[in-house]
Amino acid sequence: MKSAVTLSRTIAVVLFSLAVLLFASLASAQQSQLQAYTAVSPATDAGGKPIGPAQAAANSNLATFNYTVVSSRDGNTYAGSMVGQDPFGSNFTTTTVDTPIIPVILITNTIAVASPNGKITLMAQSPIFQPNAFTFGPTAVGDTQYVDAFQRGNFWQSVGGTGYHTLLNGHVLPAVTVNLPGKQGLAATFGGTCAPLAIVDFNVMIQQVFNKLLVSEGANIDSSKFPIFLFYNTVMATNSSGGSNCCILGFHNAVTQPAAVAPDKAARVQTYAFIDFEASGAFIPSIHDTSIAAHEVGEWMDDPFGNNPTPAWGHTGQVGACQGNLEVGDPLTATNIPPVTGANGFTYHLQEMAFFSWFYGAPSIAVNGWFSNNNTFKSDAGPACTKH
Repeated sequence: MKSAVTLSRTIAVVLFSLAVLLFASLASAQQSQLQAYTAVSPATDAGGKPIGPAQAAANSNLATFNYTVVSSRDGNTYAGSMVGQDPFGSNFTTTTVDTPIIPVILITNTIAVASPNGKITLMAQSPIFQPNAFTFGPTAVGDTQYVDAFQRGNFWQSVGGTGYHTLLNGHVLPAVTVNLPGKQGLAATFGGTCAPLAIVDFNVMIQQVFNKLLVSEGANIDSSKFPIFLFYNTVMATNSSGGSNCCILGFHNAVTQPAAVAPDKAARVQTYAFIDFEASGAFIPSIHDTSIAAHEVGEWMDDPFGNNPTPAWGHTGQVGACQGNLEVGDPLTATNIPPVTGANGFTYHLQEMAFFSWFYGAPSIAVNGWFSNNNTFKSDAGPACTKH
């Protein structure tokens, strides 16, 4: 579920499948909850062909560094790119990435409207963007944003006690309204849930929403920035020969923009994220408010172009088979750190994430010698995954 899925049927069939999925889910909502997933699309060039981490970084103004590591899990050498300053260097300072938060009001003409309403403020005031005193086990890692605290813990042996930080300058832009015609989107209130949940086909969302928003918001976006398209109780579903699959609550992508949008040929690879502020109650309690934001922002920071390779791992979190990328949220989807109360009094849910050393192997270079930031993982991912 961690790669973009190309639809093999017509939109009409897709939407019919989504309708069947939705109303079948309605019928069984009292007995079970929906499955939560996230997704990523690796960076591509202007022709849609995949490009590697170094090439993507070289063609983006995003503040990144390149790394090379020999994995103790398989003995192979891996290279990738991350956001921020190289933690294996020196003279550490703060890297700040401008992060426009673009609320999206999604009108689904079948049944309901999904509007962020007051959740926009709750997101902006969350530990994703505001400082909080974070302690991982016995170690205080800083009074800072959650993903920065994770990243400091990630490389604690190198950056602990220094001024190393990677921060988001989050600021909310005016909301935009997207009206999906006909049955391109469905929404309904599930039995026992708190609010309507909108379900939109993955490819419809890419083609009809994200691609157009990147163009329309061009004055506010360039490749040095990390735009977040904030939705409320909105998920995506994919369709394949095996049927419809729901639900994708978060997604990060890196696309090469056309000259009309990004005239600088050397800086056209644009990263962005779709994030659902989840309050529908259609998922297990740990999938709530900013848990998906923590997942996606953490993955963007450690795998901004969606293509950092690792030894194969799997059969944990949302991954049922084998996966080979540095998506730090996937192995622990739906596993959170203890709730965090913000300065506004709201209690936030933040997902735990896997450290660099869990992917590439022991010994851990992270805080406390851990392999995840709430110590759920007691060792690295083990021998390379082969059970697909």
